Amino acid sequence: METLSLILLLLALILLTNVIGHYIRFIPTALIQIIVGTLVALSIKELSIEVESEWFLLLFIAPLLYNDSSHFPREQLWKMRGAILGNAIVLVLLTTVIGGYFIHWMLPVIPLAAAFALAAILSPTDPVAVNGIAKRVRLPEPILNLVRGESLINDASGLVAFSYAVTAVMTGYFSLREASFEFVYMFAVGAVVGLVIIVVMNWLKIRLRRAGIDDVVFYALLQILTPFIIFFISEELLHASGVIAVVAGGLLHTLIKERTETFFAQEQVLTDNIWTMIAYILNGVIFLLLGLTLPGATQAIFIDDAINNWRLLGYVSLIGLVILGIRLVWTLFFNWFDHRFLRKDEQRPPSFKRDLITTLVGVRGTITMVGVLSLPFLTDAGIAFPERSLIIFLAAGVIIFTLVLATIALPLLSPKGAVSQTDLDLNAQKQRMMLRAIQEVKQATNSDNSPVAFDLLNEYHVMLRLLRAEEKSEQELNVYNEQLKELRLEAVAWETEFVKAFFKNHDVPDLLKKETVASIEHRRRAIHSESTVRLYQPLRKLMRKRKRFTLSPDELIRLTEMEHALYEHVIGDIIDRLETCRDKYPTEVVQSVKGHYFRLRGKHTQWASPVGSKGDVEQQKEELCLRAIEVQRQEIAEMSKEGDLSSEKEKELRRFIHYIESVVLYEYVD
Repeated sequence: METLSLILLLLALILLTNVIGHYIRFIPTALIQIIVGTLVALSIKELSIEVESEWFLLLFIAPLLYNDSSHFPREQLWKMRGAILGNAIVLVLLTTVIGGYFIHWMLPVIPLAAAFALAAILSPTDPVAVNGIAKRVRLPEPILNLVRGESLINDASGLVAFSYAVTAVMTGYFSLREASFEFVYMFAVGAVVGLVIIVVMNWLKIRLRRAGIDDVVFYALLQILTPFIIFFISEELLHASGVIAVVAGGLLHTLIKERTETFFAQEQVLTDNIWTMIAYILNGVIFLLLGLTLPGATQAIFIDDAINNWRLLGYVSLIGLVILGIRLVWTLFFNWFDHRFLRKDEQRPPSFKRDLITTLVGVRGTITMVGVLSLPFLTDAGIAFPERSLIIFLAAGVIIFTLVLATIALPLLSPKGAVSQTDLDLNAQKQRMMLRAIQEVKQATNSDNSPVAFDLLNEYHVMLRLLRAEEKSEQELNVYNEQLKELRLEAVAWETEFVKAFFKNHDVPDLLKKETVASIEHRRRAIHSESTVRLYQPLRKLMRKRKRFTLSPDELIRLTEMEHALYEHVIGDIIDRLETCRDKYPTEVVQSVKGHYFRLRGKHTQWASPVGSKGDVEQQKEELCLRAIEVQRQEIAEMSKEGDLSSEKEKELRRFIHYIESVVLYEYVD
């Protein structure tokens, strides 16, 4: 019961901290989670959290690294391979050795091997932690790609170095020769294991599909379990690097997914959504656990008279500065060497300011916290692990120190108003949303819903063309929207006129008269995007179906035939009148309204039978529209997470989504 309560508490705190982060944007969400976790731990005295190292690395590292590696763009990874490998391997080793000696010199109470362990676990960078800063600071895209790319590998190298140092503390024995051999073995075998298991998993999926197992949820679950299987086999059975194994497996999985996503689109959509939730939860839990465990670790340290509390905070700052200083010196040297000897003509000259930003972006976070919390309580000799509480406190302090320093310094170093590659204008961001919606509808298209899907794709392509046409300004787009709205209102007025004339000349059933008049009024109100239209739309459809259900078969056939004739006649007249409006309205406005009425006429005249597929088609339309709108909302959230949006732009894009939603509702409302 205690474990369940803790899980529910952590999930609730993740939601709370993200709400706080939405309103307090100048503080990274990771830092907010640390603060909230600390406050909760201080307020709940009986709260106790014990972490077992055996499952902690498996639970957090395997899925996080697999997910990160499967989403990183391979082109950028290859283009920046020199800088990424240098930061991920050489810099990690330099940080471990130099940082370890410095920590042991400054705090002799920490054994040298344990100091190496602390320095090693402080070497990996965390792009998740810096995302909160990137939301409000225009960081150069190459720097963000570098820290994201190096984190895939320095997580592995840092954890391997950390495990060697911890083993030395546990056993009291260390051999450089054996460690070097094991290092190569763990990396090589780990990479092979990850690649082989991914190949086997995909072969297994093919065999199961041929056997008739087509359950999308089954294959999504199999993908979710894959990194845990890779990590377990690599670590427990072959004693190789589970971290390298999951990274290699994630990269290969991306290659395979790109070539099969057309065939397994539904599976990929489901799996991506699940992975998004898993990464969201695990990253939040890590920083909350840091805050929750911090008071327990600091309590024993602060009551120890042997260490002055202010001096202890000074130790944290000095370690953080030394770790960042090592990164700065390495960055300066590598960029000078790269520009001087390797790529003279392909790169801008080195810049101290850019190198300083690269240094500060190397915030410590998830992997550091995962590793340090996995420290065992006892050595092989049965004695307490030396200075475990102090090491956890120092690691947590350095994480907070680098977060706070980056939060303060990066906005000062990044010039205000600078336009980076990620600072897309609003028009380009709208185009990105439209392309995402088009991609989603294409993935959801099948033989059953293709007519509906093509209609919706046509509508999105029209809007995309408008966005791309000479990159219209916001004022021009607003003028277009107003003209479109005005012409649609005129067309609805013509509907009323032509419908009344049709009623006068034909014997129309009373039920169809009421439905037609209500539908015209409904469309008129939808143009104004009234919220009540969306609220009672499902209820209105249900009431209409119930009324038709009470008719006899002969009455229903007669009503349907008359409905077909009505819409064929009325919409034909409207389309003819729209042709006369080209002098008053731009061609693109007229074509958009004509396209709507062509689809509306097809909707009411394409069913030969009054009973049957019409409800299915309406449901298909609603589902496709909802999916397209939902992925556009997700795209806004993704751009906000990447730091591409200011608060004002995010609000404007959400208003744009509301406009699209009203257009879609208008297109498909009865």
